[in-house]
Amino acid sequence: MPYELHYWPGIQGRGEFVRLALEAAGAPYLDVARSEAPGQGMAAMMHYLEDEAVPRPPFACPFLVDGPRVIGQTAAILLYLAPRLGLVGRREADRLWAHQLQLSIADVVDEVHNTHHPIAGSLYYEEQKPEAMRSAELFRRERLPRFLAWFEAVLARNPRNAMGRGPHLVGGRLSYADLSLFQLAEGLGYAFPRAAARALGKAPRVAALHARVAQLPRVAAYLASGRRLPFCEEGIFRRYPELDG
Repeated sequence: MPYELHYWPGIQGRGEFVRLALEAAGAPYLDVARSEAPGQGMAAMMHYLEDEAVPRPPFACPFLVDGPRVIGQTAAILLYLAPRLGLVGRREADRLWAHQLQLSIADVVDEVHNTHHPIAGSLYYEEQKPEAMRSAELFRRERLPRFLAWFEAVLARNPRNAMGRGPHLVGGRLSYADLSLFQLAEGLGYAFPRAAARALGKAPRVAALHARVAQLPRVAAYLASGRRLPFCEEGIFRRYPELDG
């Protein structure tokens, strides 16, 4: 049976990290809320979020349904999927390291979101624009370079990359952490084109990983397809030129 991915239709959001793993692995899946098939759509997703008959309801999207299992939180979904999709090594050390990397990527994603919604997600951007300007300036100047420098160091210290088959974050082959770092770089390039270009210019290994992942046949086919939703100002990565500095 195909995996069932549940996420809001119309935006990439955090669900995109899961989509990329499924697409890169060639795994069959249903993007449930986007489907108009019988038994699919928003009603199917809201069942898990609101129906009191669901014993272990996810707090929010994304979540994955695989038979009787309902798994919420992007990092937990990928931790579950990766061994089944061949997107992580067999060693426990590699699995734990990939999970740590994914959680760190999630930290960056949260900070990106907070640049345009620093006070509350329930307020419009225009209602917190002065605070957003300050938050974005600090993110561009301090946090973004620091995060990318850390990922650059991880790539530099992976001994398998010296063999010329990388760059990879974990071991010597593609992992879901690579796909997620690719998506992070894509989102940063959309939201902060000038700041991201400057930061990636100082992180050549991260830039090389981004370019390599984009050229993977299944990933390239996905990016060119209608399944890949465009970035927009309703998602996590939003382009407000005044926040790019």
